[in-house]
Amino acid sequence: MDFDDDLTACARLVERGDPDRFAAAMAAPVRARAVLFPLYAFNLEVARAPWLTQESMIAEMRLQWWRDALEEIRGGGLVRRHEVVTPLAHVLDAQSAERLDRLVGARRWDIYRDAFEDEAHFTRYIEETSGELVLAAGRALGTMPEAVALDAGYAAGLAQFLRAVPELEAKGRVPLVDGRAEAVVALARGGLDRLKRARARLGEVDRPARAALLAGWQAGPLLKQAVQAPQRVAEGTLQLSEFRRRSGLMAAALSGRI
Repeated sequence: MDFDDDLTACARLVERGDPDRFAAAMAAPVRARAVLFPLYAFNLEVARAPWLTQESMIAEMRLQWWRDALEEIRGGGLVRRHEVVTPLAHVLDAQSAERLDRLVGARRWDIYRDAFEDEAHFTRYIEETSGELVLAAGRALGTMPEAVALDAGYAAGLAQFLRAVPELEAKGRVPLVDGRAEAVVALARGGLDRLKRARARLGEVDRPARAALLAGWQAGPLLKQAVQAPQRVAEGTLQLSEFRRRSGLMAAALSGRI
């Protein structure tokens, strides 16, 4: 498959800014990369937007720019020329463009210093910032039930969010509704339960769409670490060895399971 300049630019953005998703995309079948790289580049740009400025109004405007781009894609008319938006428009249908607006909207939490309102708010944030991305990728590649995407995406997003807790705290955010060790263990167990539920329904996801799940290949081991040693979340040591990362991704890519 030949990559045009836009797809190459998307791949380079992801390689520099989101190495885990870049590795997952490269482990996916070649045909899937033309779908995954625009989506992952979009996700990266949206995730960055709240952190590029200290001015909340400017950050809001940056997010609104992406919401407007998604609205153009959803409408099916003329779409702005942009190295990420242009290839993204070839990947998304109207429904996925509308659903991804939730992802952009959820990122407004990153602009401000308010804590999550409650556990339901936290769960919704993880589902919308991670699960909706899995769903969009799965639908663009094949058959992906919403419940599988949201469960798998939640587990993957939770694992990465727990890894980011120290950095978020250093930036003045309050990332966890309850930061006590027992609460972190319960949170991680909940993520493992949702991952188990997604795995149980993996037969409903056709083989091409399973490439959308590869980016969550580390979720199970990382969440198990958080259950066994919750202090690693606060210490910033929730991570896998390079060997385990590589071997786990290879196993997931070959087996089609996460």
